[in-house]
Amino acid sequence: MTDLNPSNFQKCTDMTVEKIQIDTLVVGAGQAGVATSEHLSKLGVPHLVLERNRIAEAWRTGRWDSLVANGPAWHDRFPGLEFAGLDPDAFAPKEQVADYFEAYAKKFNAPIRTGVEVQSVERNSDRPGFTVNTSAGLIEARHVVVATGPFQRPVIPPIAPAISGVQQIHSADYRNPQQLAAGAVLVVGAGSSGVQIADELQRAGKQVYLSVGAHDRPPRAYRNRDFCWWLGVLGEWDAEAMQPGKEHVTIAVSGARGGETIDFRRLAQQGMTLVGLTESFNGAVVNFAANLADNIARGDENYLALLDAADAYIARNGLDLPLEPEARSLLPDPACVSQPILQLDLVKAGVGTIIWATGYTVDYSWLKVNAFKDNGKPQHQRGVSSEPGVYFVGLPWQSRRGSAFIWGVWHDAKHVADHIVKQRTYFAYRDAAQRQADAEQACAAPLQPASCMGVR
Repeated sequence: MTDLNPSNFQKCTDMTVEKIQIDTLVVGAGQAGVATSEHLSKLGVPHLVLERNRIAEAWRTGRWDSLVANGPAWHDRFPGLEFAGLDPDAFAPKEQVADYFEAYAKKFNAPIRTGVEVQSVERNSDRPGFTVNTSAGLIEARHVVVATGPFQRPVIPPIAPAISGVQQIHSADYRNPQQLAAGAVLVVGAGSSGVQIADELQRAGKQVYLSVGAHDRPPRAYRNRDFCWWLGVLGEWDAEAMQPGKEHVTIAVSGARGGETIDFRRLAQQGMTLVGLTESFNGAVVNFAANLADNIARGDENYLALLDAADAYIARNGLDLPLEPEARSLLPDPACVSQPILQLDLVKAGVGTIIWATGYTVDYSWLKVNAFKDNGKPQHQRGVSSEPGVYFVGLPWQSRRGSAFIWGVWHDAKHVADHIVKQRTYFAYRDAAQRQADAEQACAAPLQPASCMGVR
């Protein structure tokens, strides 16, 4: 077997290799893969990171053109490197985020090989570890870390109709207003992606209908502190379990134009038409749930609850932060909220495009191991899966609420790397008889070490 190390892997991709070996294989070189590689490198674990595209490719080509990070630069980064030339309170553009991860990987010479796709992973039946089939040949790995993230396959719900003359795309394929067909736009989904895309389209002169479901909408900032800071000091980032009933609640937050609080009433005031949850289609007629006002009100409750918690924290700790009473002033309900539209004929309304901002699902069809629940989601404890030797990094709520953020990924990766080291230590253990045999074998060699004195 050929020993696989970063220096010779590239030439291995240009020839037929029977089999190559590595202790730990990391699949994916986004933020999760780079973080995992850093911790494995610090701990001296031989490893390789494979990426089918470029480092942090999703940030470059899997998002719309104007996207910026949803957290400020001081927060949405790894501990070992700041964003170059960027104000700590600014929100990094997507290209700068991708460049950041490339620079971070170079900082510790991460053993990343791009342009190599992992096609399957299967447990070996007669020896430790896994056989990994890649586009560059076979690899044998003792451990496999899945760092492909949660945003693998865009989801368009089955209610999506086939309507002649109406363009339909997922938010993953949206880039800018110029790519859309003429006419109005229906954006389905009012999480961070949907609301930012809808706002951009409305500012570009499009008539926009935004379908708003259940959501949280934290203040972008309050009393001179970003909401990321507030969630930190209030212990929310370290919450280990999602609140019951919040499983399908998205978060509406934005770093666009320097960062601003999402206010659906303000969007309506600017000319956007809000509608409730998209329920069904009857040809070109779309039916909306009569829950828009309730969804807006619950978003307000979430917003005001964070203000209350922040005020209490300030008083409890005697902080000198300026009052912000205007933050509690809410605009009146617009007509589209008080008199909601329950049906819309897309053709008559001149809707030329539907954008489905309806999230993603995972695709682990290539990972042929016993590491999944019945619903296909990873079965794990803080990234340590039910299949010994298989790990996950980059999952939402992997260990805490903050796992979905860049800094949270870094801390989750550390836990996984530490676990791999412990397993390597156990596997390397030699009992007394084995140690004696090793010593005798060494002393039988032509050049005997000094430690052989007295060994029979």
